[in-house]
Amino acid sequence: MKLKMIYEDSELLVCQKPSGFPVQSRKIGEKDCVSELKTYLYEKNSGIGEPYLGVVHRIDQPVEGLLVFAKTKQAAAKLSGGFRGNNFMKEYEAVICGKMKTKSGILVDYLKKDERMNHSSVVDQETTGAKRAELEYHILKEQENYSLAAIHLVTGRHHQIRVQMANAGCPLYGDRKYGIKDQNVGMKDTIGLCAVKLSFIHPKTGKKMVFTCKPEGTCFAWFE
Repeated sequence: MKLKMIYEDSELLVCQKPSGFPVQSRKIGEKDCVSELKTYLYEKNSGIGEPYLGVVHRIDQPVEGLLVFAKTKQAAAKLSGGFRGNNFMKEYEAVICGKMKTKSGILVDYLKKDERMNHSSVVDQETTGAKRAELEYHILKEQENYSLAAIHLVTGRHHQIRVQMANAGCPLYGDRKYGIKDQNVGMKDTIGLCAVKLSFIHPKTGKKMVFTCKPEGTCFAWFE
C-alpha cells in the first residue's frame, strides 16, 4: 500500500498519507486512500461483504500526514462530531520560503473559496462568503532561504495554511498555486506541508488518542 498504517482497532484506523495521493478521487480508476483502505479491509475480512469506511476529515492531495477513518457508522458520527467541535486537533509542520517577522504568532484573515477554481483568497471581512481563518505558528528552525514552522489550526478552512502563509509573505515550499509560480517545476503535487500530529477522543472508549508521524518529504530533511 502507499498508505502507512499507524493504528487500527474495531472502530477506526489511523494512517499516514504520502504527498500527491488523494484522500478520495473524483477520477474514475484513480487510486486513492479510500479505495486502498477498502481493499485492505476486504482482504483482511477474507472477501466477505463490502467493508464500511467513513471519511472523517481530509488533507489536500499535495499534503502528507496523518488521517483517521471510521470503520463503523457509529464511530463516523462521533468522530465527525468531535471534528466539528473542540475534541479534534491537527498540528502541522511546514517548510516555508523566507523568514517570518516574529518567531511565534497568530495569523487571522478572512478567506473566500472559489469552488470552480478550487482556490481560496484573502478578502475583506465584509466580503460576501468570507470566513474567518486563524492559525498559530512557531518557527522551529531557520536556514538562509527557508524556515521550518510548527502550525496549529484554530479554524479549518479550504487551503488555509497555504493561503495564510503566502499572504504573510512566506509561501510554502513547492506550492505553485499560492507561492512562486516557477518554483520547483518538477515537484508535481508535492508541497512542504505535513500533518504531523493528530488527537481526538475515541468514539467507543472515550479515551484521548494521540498520534504523531515524521515528515517524509525531502525538504524536511534540510532541517535534521
